[in-house]
Amino acid sequence: MPEVNGPKIYTYLFDNPALPITETMVNYWIVMAFILILCLFLTSKMEKIPKAKQAIAEKIVTMVDGLVDQNMGKNCRQYSPFIATLMFSSVFGTLASLFTLRSVTADLNTTLGWAIIVFGLITYNKIKTNGFGGYLKGFAQPIAVMTPLNLLSELATPLSMSFRHFGNIAGGLVISTLMLSALQSLSSALGLPIPLFQLGIPGVASLYFDLFAACIQAFIFSMLTMAYVGAARE
Repeated sequence: MPEVNGPKIYTYLFDNPALPITETMVNYWIVMAFILILCLFLTSKMEKIPKAKQAIAEKIVTMVDGLVDQNMGKNCRQYSPFIATLMFSSVFGTLASLFTLRSVTADLNTTLGWAIIVFGLITYNKIKTNGFGGYLKGFAQPIAVMTPLNLLSELATPLSMSFRHFGNIAGGLVISTLMLSALQSLSSALGLPIPLFQLGIPGVASLYFDLFAACIQAFIFSMLTMAYVGAARE
């Protein structure tokens, strides 16, 4: 049964309590290894006339490039690999729960880390487009009295992105755990030799919380990234 009390701490790097090796970190390395193997498999032995696996790889690239073109402009294709990385990391990081691993996106550190990287890209593009002076001046728009609110809005961007993704996945984890516990108690109360009520119902819930929510949250996070970075380039 999954736990809702946060990721486990396996050990500490250099025996330093400030450098824990957590369950999320280990699971994320597993997810990254899986993504690497999947990419190598889909792109190996590429030919002019694509076979099934090459066609899948080309379809993914075309889809990501299309999203980048629509939301950021055709001169932003250099961000396609980053957007694809976010999507794959989010989807497979969440679907790890289907393989008895704790979802890496159920840890705020994961989604906050992504959001901070995105925030760095947003700030970089704003400064690149408007200059450092123009970037600072933008906080006083449309009037100087709005500066504190604009600063709060700027800082709220990574927080809102990370908490939205984390909240949806962690909420699903909590609901699934409570449901399994309640169904197990119900089976025990009825004197059943096996937790019969845990068969079927959790599987249906898992389709939503693990599969559907994983795809939706990955799409939303990537779309917000493209929207914010695209707007910063204008």
